[in-house]
Amino acid sequence: MNTARWLIASAIAFAAVPVAAQHLGAFSTQRLSQVDKQLASDAFQGRGTAAPIEPTVIQYIADQLKASGVQPGGDIVNGKRTWFQKVPLLESQIVGTPQISLNENGTVVPLQQGPEIAVLAPLNGASRVDIENAPLVFVGYGVDAPERGWNDFKGQDMHGKILVELVNDPDFAAAPGEPVAGKFGGKAMTYYGRWTYKFEEAARQGAAGVILIHETAPASYGWEVVQNSNTNAQFDIVRDNPAAAHTQFESWIQRPLAAQLFQRSGLNLDQAEVAARRADFQPMPLKATLTAHYSATPQVITSHNVVGLLPGKKYPDETIIYSGHWDHLGIGKPDATGDRIYNGAVDNGTGIAELIEQARVWAHGPRPDRSIVFLAVTGEEKGLLGSNYYATHPLYDVGKTVANLNVDAWQPVGRQKDFTIRGTAKLDLIDDVVAAGKAQGRYYTPDPHPETGGFYRSDHFSFAKQGVPAISFSQGLDLVNGGTARGEALAEEFNRLHYHQPSDEWHANWDWSGVAENAELLHQVGLRLANSREWPNWSADSEFRAARDATAAERTGPAPAPQRGERGE
Repeated sequence: MNTARWLIASAIAFAAVPVAAQHLGAFSTQRLSQVDKQLASDAFQGRGTAAPIEPTVIQYIADQLKASGVQPGGDIVNGKRTWFQKVPLLESQIVGTPQISLNENGTVVPLQQGPEIAVLAPLNGASRVDIENAPLVFVGYGVDAPERGWNDFKGQDMHGKILVELVNDPDFAAAPGEPVAGKFGGKAMTYYGRWTYKFEEAARQGAAGVILIHETAPASYGWEVVQNSNTNAQFDIVRDNPAAAHTQFESWIQRPLAAQLFQRSGLNLDQAEVAARRADFQPMPLKATLTAHYSATPQVITSHNVVGLLPGKKYPDETIIYSGHWDHLGIGKPDATGDRIYNGAVDNGTGIAELIEQARVWAHGPRPDRSIVFLAVTGEEKGLLGSNYYATHPLYDVGKTVANLNVDAWQPVGRQKDFTIRGTAKLDLIDDVVAAGKAQGRYYTPDPHPETGGFYRSDHFSFAKQGVPAISFSQGLDLVNGGTARGEALAEEFNRLHYHQPSDEWHANWDWSGVAENAELLHQVGLRLANSREWPNWSADSEFRAARDATAAERTGPAPAPQRGERGE
């Protein structure tokens, strides 16, 4: 079907829905603010994953879902659904202060945990890390991508070595005309640019450890975020062989210290970065070694997803999942004011407030044909762990999951003329979102900052990997009050001053009208999907299409429509 014609038809279809069914105005800005205020209160202690406060946090969310009118949708205990899904996790915490130093061509440089280097607690199962004079080698971006004709390791043996790597993709900083330009999506980050991939690939290469060189632009966040996120307890899903996914030493280092390291090795970091953007790049041994000694306390703990359910009247085994993560960073290092509570009002108290309000609006409307799941996941800040666990241990059949609509970190800054999604994925679902937005008189804008790798940094990615059509819906920057200039300024201010910092707190003067309108948009998308036989899919060239097609036999209904996936490219 021609995309333009489909969008027009869809917009008409949305507009034809009676006002009563659309629930226009049903999303309460007051309730949204009240829930966020509670979630971001100091009493909830920053909502750390598996922190002592977790039972209080998840019970509050469950109570709110119950009050909204939906049913428990979690694990079955004694024959009855509960509100929770247990999520077993490996937790690791460094004991005391790690002793880290570099021997840079004869000069010993001690490194301070936090201000200079961020060393993660080991997630390979070790309770002790003892590395003595392990050789360092610069491996560019640490990428092995045969389908793109790229291998930064060139078959060299990396066993026992510490890999020094750049963040993001090989063509992030490429100038027009450089051979690498476009091989990795241009400014749009691929999964090869994510730090999680780089740690995983280092383990596959048999390395002893990784040092990522931090730079604000390619990382998309400052050193404060690296320090706050990586110097506390670390978590992972429970694996049969954790060493296959993690080296014993995973870390980030400040760029000026890395530049000094290269200089003492007779190299120039700027020049090394340029060399790393070529497919013929060769690993560069550094005249340096790393010594590291510290203990850790690994243990398997249990965290929880919170799950609500509104059963469908015709196809109860087919589900649309609304999701958002309830966790933040908990209690950590104090900021300049002495505040140690990372409240997470925007990230992601707003998303859970929207989830709860979404449940209330659904429960008070006509019963849909398909079931609606309301999923508040744990461990997003630790690597999308709660959503990863749900997607690989689903409570409701993944093959019959119609779509995942995720919400993460909306700023209450008023109404927007536009809207977007995280990343540049190509899938039918975007057309549904575009049509719902047009019915509101709004327009779709592609992700303005695909270089940040947003597609791989939110919980919808866990569903995408299993083939489920999934998006993380993001607010627009073109504000009704102030336009794009104000929208961009407010987004930049949040990222610079509040993201992953104690200052991400609730404010009474926030304008929640845009959050409510975005919630209504997602409700319209859900209504269309829940009361139709539509099975959206990924574009034919999507890396997630094969996983979706593998479960095609589980789905019923008319044959899929021709591809519409021209949006979001």
